[in-house]
Amino acid sequence: MWKDSKNLIKSIKKEDWAKKLQVQDDFWPKMMEWVRELLLPDFLAQLSYQVNEIIDIYPDQSEREILELVGMNIVDFLDARSASVRIYDPDTEQMLSYGSYPFEEKYRETYIPLEGSVAGEVIQTGRPYLVPNILKEDLYLDKTVIERTGTYSLMAIPLEIPRFSHHERNTVGVIQIYYPEKDRIFTSLEIQMAELMSHRLSFVMARKKILSMQRISETKEAIIQKIFLKLGTWEGIKMKDAFNRVIPELVDIINIQSCALFSVSEDLGHVVLEAGYPDSSERHGIGKTFPISSEQAFELVLNLRDYTNESPHEMVTKAYVLVTDPQKSNIVSKQVKRFASDQNINSILYIPLKVGEEITHFMTFDAVDQRQSYTAEEIEIFLFLGRELMKARMMERLDDILHDIKNPAIAIAGFARRLKQLLGNEGSLSEDSTIKKYVDILFKETSRIQEMAMSMSQAGREKIVNLTELLGNRFEINKEAIKEQLRQNVTLEEGPFHDPLYLKCYPLLLERVMDNILNNATNALPLHGGNLSIRTFAEEDWACAEITNTGAISEDERLRLLAGKTKGRGGYITHRIIRLLKGKIDVRAKEKTTIVTVRLPMYREENSTAS
Repeated sequence: MWKDSKNLIKSIKKEDWAKKLQVQDDFWPKMMEWVRELLLPDFLAQLSYQVNEIIDIYPDQSEREILELVGMNIVDFLDARSASVRIYDPDTEQMLSYGSYPFEEKYRETYIPLEGSVAGEVIQTGRPYLVPNILKEDLYLDKTVIERTGTYSLMAIPLEIPRFSHHERNTVGVIQIYYPEKDRIFTSLEIQMAELMSHRLSFVMARKKILSMQRISETKEAIIQKIFLKLGTWEGIKMKDAFNRVIPELVDIINIQSCALFSVSEDLGHVVLEAGYPDSSERHGIGKTFPISSEQAFELVLNLRDYTNESPHEMVTKAYVLVTDPQKSNIVSKQVKRFASDQNINSILYIPLKVGEEITHFMTFDAVDQRQSYTAEEIEIFLFLGRELMKARMMERLDDILHDIKNPAIAIAGFARRLKQLLGNEGSLSEDSTIKKYVDILFKETSRIQEMAMSMSQAGREKIVNLTELLGNRFEINKEAIKEQLRQNVTLEEGPFHDPLYLKCYPLLLERVMDNILNNATNALPLHGGNLSIRTFAEEDWACAEITNTGAISEDERLRLLAGKTKGRGGYITHRIIRLLKGKIDVRAKEKTTIVTVRLPMYREENSTAS
């Protein structure tokens, strides 16, 4: 800029106001020097300070608190009267009020339309919009702002927060900066400064989003751990039981005040209240049936009616239905209004739960506060909780199937055993007989089915397990799988073993871990063959199982294995279970071999024996 000061002075001299000045020739260089040495440094220092004030805002505050702090900085630096922020909600296609400085949210419209508004114009064009006189601006409908705040003009600046995945969109909004002057002329410098602050606000909100994503991930992990632990400690999984056992464990994690679980009949005629928290007969009438037609909220959350009569007392989206004021809402019945009044409920959130594309259940979350909205973080957590509970529903169905399979599996294995004995007693078949070969295969496979069926029935009880014995058993079964796959030139090695090597766990879960690792190791063997070996050992307080297979592994794949981010469900499940069992997994690469080591807390007790 200053390298071209001569040309800059020439441009200034061409201005009409400059031509009128009667000054000596050295005036302009001296003025430029004064601007450079005194005026500009102070301005840049103040600008840098204000920008840093925004960047340094602590991101672990609510969005409204952050936006109000930014508004305060903008008002102070741009010598404005007030500032407010609106964010575009693509679900409702409205501009939501997201904070103001000075605080005046109670006077502002909660929602304004995208079409026919100043904020909407900024969103659609992505450019600043200047309103020199609010009285003359057709797109600014709420003229009461003039009397209420003493402002007559405003500058609306676009705000954009970048997305963090391909599955979401950028968050867009607008910062509206109000001034007391009527017919105000906005300078290019003011607009640029406002845009700079808007960009810095985007940086702060992006930081908050990163923290939020981390917190969501931690919360999801905690939910999974709670559900996984609860589902692993009793037999006969039922979704109702999962709800009653898990929700109280999650109250401190996701701030649930009260909630309920409803199932939907196949004919979409009625819903049944399956479970509620707190578990009180006075609060929740468990087992009661309600016609779906009795509540518009039911019909809306189940997508059985269109939302036509929009109201400020509810918010209807594809992902949820929120009643912000039950006493004034038209989509809840008199019975719900009475219940909400008796229980001091001031907002109700309805979230649908799907199996595939079919909504089979939905949950309601009640709040004492009159919630005008839920954050994207809260909604994502609630939806995640619902999906995990639906997995419990699927496990319930699987549990029923497994229960019914067990007896036939035992019977078939028994008949296969008897058939083998009969053929052996008669001695009429040669050793290379096809019938004898098929009977042997039938016996082995039905025995495996019987073993799996029997192990399923013991999934819910912790037992003292000999890791060496369990690994040996799973290795024997894996041998049969290798034979069935017709793998050639596979050398199997067992040992050395530390025997016995006790630990306390859910046997079925540990068997799943070993089966997954052995299966992965087998699949990783080169086509021309290789070695597959197992051993166990004790290491301080750890009981250790080691599986080694021929086959090189890249560093990227090794790190993915350690993080449980492999393709398919096996690695993911393995890591979940190992964490549940308070163990560790290690993956090493050595001379074209891969070594997987599982370490689990050793069970120590005098005279301990396996049960």
